[in-house]
Amino acid sequence: MGRRVGFSNGSSKRKRSIAVLFVVLMGVVGLLSDVATEGTRCVTGPFLGLLGASAIIVSLVAGLSELVGYSLRIVFGWLVDRTGNYWAPVIIGYAINLVAVPALALAGDWFAAVTLIMLERMGRAIRGPARDAMLSYASKDVGRGWTFGVQEALSSVGGMIGPAILVAVMALGGDYRLGFEVLLVPALLALVLAIHAWQVNPRPRELEGSCPPAERKRPLPRLFWAYILAGALIAAGYADFPLIALHMGTFAGVSDGWIPVMYAIVMASDGLSALVFGRTYDHIGLLPLVVMSAVVPLFVPLLFSSDIAIVIVGLLLYGVGFGAQESVMRAVVADMTPHCRRGSAFGTYNAVFGASWFLGSLTMGVLYDLSIVALMFFSMALQLAAIPVLVHVMRDRALVPYGRKKEAEADG
Repeated sequence: MGRRVGFSNGSSKRKRSIAVLFVVLMGVVGLLSDVATEGTRCVTGPFLGLLGASAIIVSLVAGLSELVGYSLRIVFGWLVDRTGNYWAPVIIGYAINLVAVPALALAGDWFAAVTLIMLERMGRAIRGPARDAMLSYASKDVGRGWTFGVQEALSSVGGMIGPAILVAVMALGGDYRLGFEVLLVPALLALVLAIHAWQVNPRPRELEGSCPPAERKRPLPRLFWAYILAGALIAAGYADFPLIALHMGTFAGVSDGWIPVMYAIVMASDGLSALVFGRTYDHIGLLPLVVMSAVVPLFVPLLFSSDIAIVIVGLLLYGVGFGAQESVMRAVVADMTPHCRRGSAFGTYNAVFGASWFLGSLTMGVLYDLSIVALMFFSMALQLAAIPVLVHVMRDRALVPYGRKKEAEADG
């Protein structure tokens, strides 16, 4: 048995309190980080345009930055498992965020700005697998779904605050560059709080157990690869918000100034549903996610309506789908994979999800110019195709959520 983190006589209460504190701390770190990154991302297009970038460059940068941010997670997830060092990539990742975001204020041309945007996405790739793996270890005694639900909910709050800060700066007479400088503050606070979380939980893997060398080579289960397929189908079928925003401006009469409000609606729905679905997963399992995966695609036509009231209803459901994905789907990855391979598992899952999202968004962008009906059919068909795979995963007895484990222990 591995030595536990800061526990005397294996105290379960002490272990649980550290886990809860760590989950909340990392949630606030994510909130602050997303204030900076989402505040930047919401104005990336207009800012690059001011620096002379063409529409093609802006679109390419948006897609490639996301692809880079997700695909590199395979590499960094593998490194985390091999080295057992979780905090170095997390601290480096948030430090990159601290440099890249405010440095945009100094960018003299679009190439320099693109370099910094790519650097910020690389920072996410470096820290992502290690952060998710650490959270999965803490979630063992507090609930996988609750843990990732809290993370997504707080991240959504950051996603609303960031754009609001940029809007406030410009309303007070500032510009994009001043806004980037202001975002230095939450980026710095995120790094400071991450260092504090390191002091609270310096050896995160020991919350779940030691990792002998043989365990680090244990293959990921076959069920995981089936689950990866379901995630890829859902990601490829989910329309990107910029495309929806373009439609709202063109056909629903929504002005540019109201687009951040629409995005805030999505983030609010995302955060609330993440908490609900996360907690529900801990006690019921995958069934609610399967049901929502069958319901949400049916409302895709609402997103591409010309009636703004109908579009808003569609956006609420769009956010619900996001919340379910970011809480439950990550919790399932933790429940079905060996804890010694958790970095690789999260890195692989996120890389496949991101690559599928990129390819799906690219396809839907092409279809939008050809036929909106074809786009809607494409989106709905891919998402619905994931349901049989999710049902297969749900029925596998090896996948036992936190709440059911506690019930089994009580019965035993």
